[in-house]
Amino acid sequence: MTEALKLPVGIEDFAEIRQAGFYYVDKTKFIEQLLDGWGKVNLFTRPRRFGKTLNMSMLRYFFEIGADASLFDGLQIAKNKKLCEEYQGKYPVIFLSFKNVEGLNFADAQYRLAELLAGEAERFAFLAQSDKLTENERSLYCGLTAVREGRYALADEVLVSALQLLSKLLSKYYGQKTVILLDEYDVPLDKAFQNGYYKEMVSLIRGMLGQALKTNEFLQFAVLTGCLRVSKESIFTGLNNFKVLSITDNRFDEQFGFTDAEVEQLLAAYNLTDHLEETKAWYDGYRFGDADVYCPWDVINHVDVLRSNPSAKPQAYWINTSGNALVKIFIEMADKSTRDELERLVACEAIEKHIRLELTYDEIDSSIDNLWSVLFTTGYLTQKGVAEDGAFKLVIPNQEIREVYKLQIQEWFKKKVFADTEQLQSFWQAFAKGD
Repeated sequence: MTEALKLPVGIEDFAEIRQAGFYYVDKTKFIEQLLDGWGKVNLFTRPRRFGKTLNMSMLRYFFEIGADASLFDGLQIAKNKKLCEEYQGKYPVIFLSFKNVEGLNFADAQYRLAELLAGEAERFAFLAQSDKLTENERSLYCGLTAVREGRYALADEVLVSALQLLSKLLSKYYGQKTVILLDEYDVPLDKAFQNGYYKEMVSLIRGMLGQALKTNEFLQFAVLTGCLRVSKESIFTGLNNFKVLSITDNRFDEQFGFTDAEVEQLLAAYNLTDHLEETKAWYDGYRFGDADVYCPWDVINHVDVLRSNPSAKPQAYWINTSGNALVKIFIEMADKSTRDELERLVACEAIEKHIRLELTYDEIDSSIDNLWSVLFTTGYLTQKGVAEDGAFKLVIPNQEIREVYKLQIQEWFKKKVFADTEQLQSFWQAFAKGD
């Protein structure tokens, strides 16, 4: 029965959720939409914790040759028999999540990337012995997975072409072009910017994506996800077959995040419908395209807690998975007019701002205008419509995010006030006099 299903807190593997009997919010319509609105290279930008990795895992298990087709039994996509017959289990798939490609220096991050690629290549160990490949191609495959002194030994010059090479070898083996899925593509750039090796990482990622996505005759199609749409000039130079589906696009707008109907159904499954209003106040409020959505991470965690303690109050789950450094930087850079706008936002008012959806990381904190844009694209602000001049009407999405701003504003106030001891003394004296 539905009420006996476990909740998939922190589980992002589609097969694990389906095989182990976890509750699953059916997002398989995403597959239909992806094939109907065909794009050679598709980039989806959404805030973190909105189901990007789970959706990418779902795509892998749908398209990959040899995957268990029964994972989709009873789901919406299974009703589309014609589409399933044509596409399900028909392609070799490369699936990489870049979320752990980081390091305090470029060499460490570069090795993490090599480790990731080698680990994925090892899934296809049969290539090393395949008669469908030439001796040279088998040797190149072995170079992708070679280990020396307990570490993967993927040569620096091979790393840039590794993704394209693996897609070629798989395509030759199966006689079918390869699907490439790259999750959290922008995390290595973010970490590189934070740790001072941004230019080197941009060069590496640009080379890798250029070969794999731009001039790759063995590519069927590719899907990328990330939080930010990093500018074309940065890493997507010359990529003309590129479709960007950001949070302002009404295509796929219900496929990341939970809708009202999905949340109501989830709460009803656990006899928690009387908690709908508090769930809505704390975790709803995001607007992607034309859809209003909840943060899935928050809702799943909240329902999981309520199951064992129905009187539990809402908590800040999403904001506790990050240091919220963006809001801190923003408030520290804010001048008086920006602080006034911030007060209006905290008071549940909307402000109007022109948004740049395409930035490079080294532009993010170069101006307060860019920070407004980043706060919007990463989920710290959302929109409630567009003004006549094209400006977005920005608001804080919900109570959880409002708590982030209030906390950071209080920290800023403490720093400013206690840094000015003369002003502080005057304040205490006035207070003592009842002034």
